[in-house]
Amino acid sequence: MNAAPVYDLILQGGHVICPASGIDGVMDVAVADGKIAQVAKSVIPSSAKSVIDVRGKLVLPGMIDTHAHIYRYVTGRFGLDADMVGVQSGVTALIDQGGASCMTFPGFRHFVAEPAASRCYAFISAYLVGGLEGHYYPQLYSPEGVDVNATVAAAKANRDLVKGVKAHAEIGGYARWGTKVMELGAQIGRDANLPVYVHFGQLWSLPPEGANGVDGDTIIERTVALLRPGDILAHPFTRHPGGFVDKSGKVHPIVRAAIDMGLKIDVGHGSHFSYKVARRALDAGVVPHTLGADMHGYNTFLPPPPGTPTEHPDEENHPFAGQARFSLSQAMSSMLALGLTLQQVVPMVTSNAAQMAGLPDEIGALRPGMAADVSVLDDVRGRFKLQDNERTVITAERLLEPAFCLRAGRRYDAIAPILPRAIAA
Repeated sequence: MNAAPVYDLILQGGHVICPASGIDGVMDVAVADGKIAQVAKSVIPSSAKSVIDVRGKLVLPGMIDTHAHIYRYVTGRFGLDADMVGVQSGVTALIDQGGASCMTFPGFRHFVAEPAASRCYAFISAYLVGGLEGHYYPQLYSPEGVDVNATVAAAKANRDLVKGVKAHAEIGGYARWGTKVMELGAQIGRDANLPVYVHFGQLWSLPPEGANGVDGDTIIERTVALLRPGDILAHPFTRHPGGFVDKSGKVHPIVRAAIDMGLKIDVGHGSHFSYKVARRALDAGVVPHTLGADMHGYNTFLPPPPGTPTEHPDEENHPFAGQARFSLSQAMSSMLALGLTLQQVVPMVTSNAAQMAGLPDEIGALRPGMAADVSVLDDVRGRFKLQDNERTVITAERLLEPAFCLRAGRRYDAIAPILPRAIAA
């Protein structure tokens, strides 16, 4: 008499990489009751109700996108459907960067986090208005638009979802208000005991009177002085002024000092990403800690919601102009094409990202007893074109494409319409 199956399913024969567990090799992953039950070289197929052949594929802890924009509709064209960016793109957990504020967080919980199949977390906005289309309305992001006490209270009251604070350090804001807004954002992080995620690279246009004596190359040093270990510097590879690379093409010395003092770096790929800047930064030893995709409605070619602006007055050059479709897995492919190894890139979207969210015991690993959040990727070899938003094209010999994921043991195929298609070189 045959014994009843022990497992619900087995992912059989894939290349399993779990940095948190030190696993890197061909393994089987067994799932039972929505949890990881076993990771071993061989699990008897007859012990499971279902077996999925994943030979030749990468099997990773459920990928975590550290820079998402998923507060749909409330943030105008920025907000995308959470599951389209998440499980339908092979990603099991999302961190919304600054969409929700202390005023709008209940809506984020009720309308985004609770109904989504993807795990949804947030770095709460330092601004009362949250992540509105600020490149149209920079005046909303002044010091008067920050309420430290209210934002700290909202963060503390929503600890299960709020994992950090989103703020901006860029010349459009610094020319208007100096470092005041950034000081308030850093204070929110301290008072709430949460990491602060800081956007670098010009976001807003200059005020009519110009830069007011502000040199964009001084922004990063002035900002790092306000931060604490564990805070996150975003967009190291931005194509916009005021980032990690100065006007002469050199990486600011303060970046190495910031890393040494315990600050972290997130790619924040998005429309800001530049292969040329990335090459300079990587050559200077600046290797990011985490990798957020930064997809939003301005760079995924979706129709804008009715009533939101359909065109930008500077459509070709505004900070969010999108010239190339991408995804978290394609951002990983970019990192590989730039010379990083798979063993460097996988932690950026798994164990390191889980640490950034303060959830290393819940997500980002394939440990028995943890929820069966698993990402399965096709590892395609050949010659492929990758293009950034400066229209720089590089050739990749390896392309990672999502096949499907498991979220708490349930399968979701990678069917998101925003996923890029491979382009042969």
